[in-house]
Amino acid sequence: MQLEIRNYYEVLLLEILSDEGLMDELPEDYLADLCCVTLNQLPVRYIRHLVDTYFFEDYNELKQMKEEIQAALEKSRAFLKANLNKDRAV
Repeated sequence: MQLEIRNYYEVLLLEILSDEGLMDELPEDYLADLCCVTLNQLPVRYIRHLVDTYFFEDYNELKQMKEEIQAALEKSRAFLKANLNKDRAV
């Protein structure tokens, strides 16, 4: 049996990255690191069916989740930038 469950924050993060054009712009390895660092800062919200989530979600809750993702994304980019610069200095 295969369960169809996902972390909704992951779905929203990938949508944001796509909307901002970063999915095509950034190298795959950097993008994977960016997603991991970002998601590790966020709570987990598991869903089964994305279509149900879109139908039942509250606009204010969705807005709050996207704001949380944006804040975590900004921190993650700064963190990765600092660590990439540190690696290059060695």
